Amino acid sequence: MVMRFDGRTALITGGAGAIGFAIAERLTAEGARVVLLDRYEDRAMAAAEKLPGAQGFGVDVADAEAVAAVYEMAEGRMGPIHHVVSVAGQMIYKNLEEISPSDWSALVGVNFLSVAYLTSLAFGRMPAGGSLVYVSSIHAWQTSARVGPYAAAKAALNSLARTASIEGQAKGLRVNGIAPGAIDTPMLRESPNIKAGLEVLAPADVGLPEDVAAAAAFLLSDEARFITGETLRVDGGRLAKL
Repeated sequence: MVMRFDGRTALITGGAGAIGFAIAERLTAEGARVVLLDRYEDRAMAAAEKLPGAQGFGVDVADAEAVAAVYEMAEGRMGPIHHVVSVAGQMIYKNLEEISPSDWSALVGVNFLSVAYLTSLAFGRMPAGGSLVYVSSIHAWQTSARVGPYAAAKAALNSLARTASIEGQAKGLRVNGIAPGAIDTPMLRESPNIKAGLEVLAPADVGLPEDVAAAAAFLLSDEARFITGETLRVDGGRLAKL
């Protein structure tokens, strides 16, 4: 395998989850040292132990001050952070009239504000030549009932990627997004919408975490040096169908 990330460090939120860990594995295989963030420290540490040279930290990614402290700690242990991948996400399944203000705050905090905070932090500290990838969702384009906060936050994430790409150019930083479709993860398998038949998937519509990881590795790498401000759909062509 080509070592596109030799000597570089990548920080991944949601790094102990299915997609986050697949990205961490792919980047490690290509020479990166990775920092895995997860809400639960034991999960972060256990995931990091599976990868050579990795570090794991437990942190609430919606807590800007806590993330800043972890970012600084990671830099102290591993040197400059060259790449950031924001994967952490959360869904609930409620009709709009059932969603409380605290639900909105929590979901927008994890799915959008955490990425905004981390982008601000990285833009002040990341060396030129660095890159960021936001993991969005096809729900930003086409969605279903009972996932309003998640879909809205992911749409906002796509917009943030465009703005960040413009501001990042002067710093020598690139920002792109990935919008996975249905990916074989616990979040998909436990979806009440799928179990209730509100969302129907054909087997061909379901991809693997490794599919997202391959796209992330490309967008983070220097091979994508002329790509910024884009959100790449990784959905097996699901949204292309009429």
